[in-house]
Amino acid sequence: MAGTEADMSNPGYYPLFLNVRGRKCLVVGGGEIALRKVRTLVDQKARVVVVSPDICPQLAQLAAAGEIEALQREYEPGDLQGALLAIAATDDATVNVGVARDASTRRVLVNVVDDAQHSDFIVPSSMRRGGVAVAVSTAGNSPALARKIRTYLEQVVGPEYASLVRVVAEVRSGLRSQGITVAADTWQEALELDSLLELVRAGRHEQAKSLLLDNLGLGADQHSGRESGSRS
Repeated sequence: MAGTEADMSNPGYYPLFLNVRGRKCLVVGGGEIALRKVRTLVDQKARVVVVSPDICPQLAQLAAAGEIEALQREYEPGDLQGALLAIAATDDATVNVGVARDASTRRVLVNVVDDAQHSDFIVPSSMRRGGVAVAVSTAGNSPALARKIRTYLEQVVGPEYASLVRVVAEVRSGLRSQGITVAADTWQEALELDSLLELVRAGRHEQAKSLLLDNLGLGADQHSGRESGSRS
């Protein structure tokens, strides 16, 4: 069956979360857009290299603090050496396309801001609550809509979700240390979000753990040496 017009225009992005910790990430450009990209990469502990003849004061401050490396000159293809990814964020389309071409030759993933045609990936609008990360994309069709949806989700997914992640992680780790595995479907059924979130909002983390274990059928009087299903 032929796809719809919207289906045909969607380039088929594969959603993923990429570990950039300690990896070289090149940002070509020194303005406000480049700054936004740099801040996100710095937050994720990437080794950020910025190349631009001129950089904004905030980027200069990050460079002075040693959080990024700033090369105040024109971009050169060799700047891509050793990079995991590159972001072209200049106001010169010729430079941006040149970065994309060079990156393709060197097999470096590249994003050209506001130019999906020359990009290997697009950067979604995202939010974090501790270990919870939510990313929204419209496949490059409307970044404004992606931001609007993200803003809505920020009101729904509050800071208590960060605490809930820690509670679930501790329960999961504890079960694994005992050699107990739980099926993924069982986890899904056990995660009663309303009840668990109410407990973590009140700071009753141990009760939240007990509730989760009970829902898993592994309460204190039930889980001695018990193993259920396949590894989650």
